[in-house]
Amino acid sequence: MRKFSLVLSLAFVLAPFCSAQTTQPASAKRPMTFEDMMQMKRLGDTAVSADGKWLAYSVTTVNLDKNTKTAELWLQAIAGPNSKSQAPMKLAMAQPRDGGAQFAPDGKHILFLSGRSGSEQVWLADFDGSTGATSNAKKLTNISTEAGDAIWSPDGRSAVFTSAVYPDCPAITTVDAATGDKCNADRDAAQAASKVKAQIFTHLLYRHWDHFTGDKRTHLFLATVETGALRDLTPNDPHDVPPFSLEGGGCGCAFAPDSKELAFTENLDAEPAISTNTDIFTLDLTSTMTNPAARPVKVSTALGGDFNPAYSPDGKYLAWRSQARAGYESDKFRLVVYDRSAKTVKDLLPKFENWVDEFAWAPNSKKIYFTSGVGGESPLFASALDGNVQTINGYGSFSDLHPSPDNATVIASRNTVQMPSEVIIVTEPVTSSGPKTAFKIPGMEGITAVVESETVSSANQLTSLNTELWLQLDESKLESFWFTAADKTKLQGFLIRPPAFDPAKKYPVKFLIHGGPQGAWGDDWSYRWNPELFAANGYVVIMINMRGSTGYGQTIVDGVNGDWGGKPFTDLMEGLDYAEQHYPFIDKNRECALGASYGGYMANWVEGHTSRFKCIVSHDGMFNPESAYGETEELWFNEWEFKGKPWDYYGKPDAENPYRKWSPMLSARNFHTPMLVVHGQLDYRLDVSEGYQMFTTLQRLKVHSKMLYFPDEGHWVLKPQNARLWYKTVNDWVDEWTGKAGNRE
Repeated sequence: MRKFSLVLSLAFVLAPFCSAQTTQPASAKRPMTFEDMMQMKRLGDTAVSADGKWLAYSVTTVNLDKNTKTAELWLQAIAGPNSKSQAPMKLAMAQPRDGGAQFAPDGKHILFLSGRSGSEQVWLADFDGSTGATSNAKKLTNISTEAGDAIWSPDGRSAVFTSAVYPDCPAITTVDAATGDKCNADRDAAQAASKVKAQIFTHLLYRHWDHFTGDKRTHLFLATVETGALRDLTPNDPHDVPPFSLEGGGCGCAFAPDSKELAFTENLDAEPAISTNTDIFTLDLTSTMTNPAARPVKVSTALGGDFNPAYSPDGKYLAWRSQARAGYESDKFRLVVYDRSAKTVKDLLPKFENWVDEFAWAPNSKKIYFTSGVGGESPLFASALDGNVQTINGYGSFSDLHPSPDNATVIASRNTVQMPSEVIIVTEPVTSSGPKTAFKIPGMEGITAVVESETVSSANQLTSLNTELWLQLDESKLESFWFTAADKTKLQGFLIRPPAFDPAKKYPVKFLIHGGPQGAWGDDWSYRWNPELFAANGYVVIMINMRGSTGYGQTIVDGVNGDWGGKPFTDLMEGLDYAEQHYPFIDKNRECALGASYGGYMANWVEGHTSRFKCIVSHDGMFNPESAYGETEELWFNEWEFKGKPWDYYGKPDAENPYRKWSPMLSARNFHTPMLVVHGQLDYRLDVSEGYQMFTTLQRLKVHSKMLYFPDEGHWVLKPQNARLWYKTVNDWVDEWTGKAGNRE
């Protein structure tokens, strides 16, 4: 297997922070509070002008008192004469809640989404690349069903956007746009005016995540910039384009460099509730101009999901992320390249063990930049078209990649466990003459990590959204440790120490269990389950990437399939054992386990299979896999993870039935640990009835328990004041059962 270097720039520290931090005494810092976290500005989508001189980005601020989140568009010079002197500025023509800014290929206009006219539409504004001034904002679209996810064509003459329409209405085209849109508008108006809100279902997937899907389907539309004419590119299609399961969001589409072809993602399976088989299609836009009936051509060949198509700038190739196995949403995400001339597909990185999470072509088409979770980080990599991989930067979690025109730098978003996302510019690595220490990452055969004493990849921070606040906070670094599971598998854990840490004292533990189950803890920021905030009131936070976690390679990811309460549970317990044995400041008599989603399932499983914890928090957890099967919408998930449907096992012993073998409900006789149950009414992945069942069982068993119910939240708690109540309730519960939080001799 080809070896490549994973460069972990342990000596790397952002220059703006280095100078500022040395002037501030450690005693001036304080623990982070929930209010601090809500004050932090949240970086959204970013865009870079074609000449690499301007950065546009969205920043969301939270008003806790008003219970609101407001996004605004900002502009910043990053190259040229203005880059040193000009401070970031709000996009002049933008209004609060505008978003989706994109520079026109010629640099003379900016496209953005705005609801200022009463409905979300695509807008255009003139842009002066010498000063950053915007003017003359005008609406490009005026479709009754609203517009989203807009992108420019490379020639700047048109834009593609998404809109949810009734597929049985006349298609909206340049010929009969008024007729088609009137049909949609009339249907929406009639539905809003009706006194009857009942729905009739004739198919599955009638609801998804936090909403009922209804009769509309998302379609792709082409808008001509000069005239504003609209054309439905997937007319009367009964499927969503892009599909609801699209990885990475956006339109799931891309223009060819000559603007004559569009690639997009669609799932044509008759029953999408049991299918992950999205495919990549290409549509000849020149033929659809003269022949509206022209059909897309499928170019992907995998049985699993295919996502995120992107053309090489020279037009020779089309790349996308691909999964080989049908019905498995957590199969390895490969990076495949389609030769448009030869019409062949190849896996660019056949020996790369981990998922490709995001990618972007270099402007010269000679390589592809990508991110992948490895060992708790999400480094930035680059691969030549021959599959030769190098690491660009390995510190933190990278996303939203924009390779610069010079083919030597990448503008990207990066966050760490200590700080939310900021935009940085990363320069390709140079050879270091300093000493190097090489070691193999446990569980990752063929991957060699190289720790260098000098920075081998320079990075400059372009935005400073939260630096002033960050410098006030006492946040601990994420510490990694490795341990050996019972079957000799090497697994990774993480630890965060509390503020003002004193190694001579004993600290209680918050033991966090991640969801997925195919997810991972690591060096990244979260507003929902923030490890630094959990540690802030005097706790050691421990996190284990057990069997099923990403970042090790697909074999370990697959290790949770059909074994939900087996090896993942023992991995967690053995990882905690290791931490207790190697960190003497841990008070193993004051530990609380907390988990959400699959972590909530595992919290329920822990309730019936160990008494080592003083308390448990179960958020949106599965209690009864058999009932959860009938309540969920993404049936492919349960059918894969539990190896079939419940009735496939009727008449068989429980030991041969994963739905019962791994059911927390069936171990209810062993429930004794005090538990806080949290669930949202709008959670359609794991229905609220699962939380009710768990709480009812605990109450009938007279186990100390409490339930926090959110009538207006889904799988995640997103509203600011709800989030405040969530953190307070969870932390109060842990404090109650572990004793007074904070340091104890």
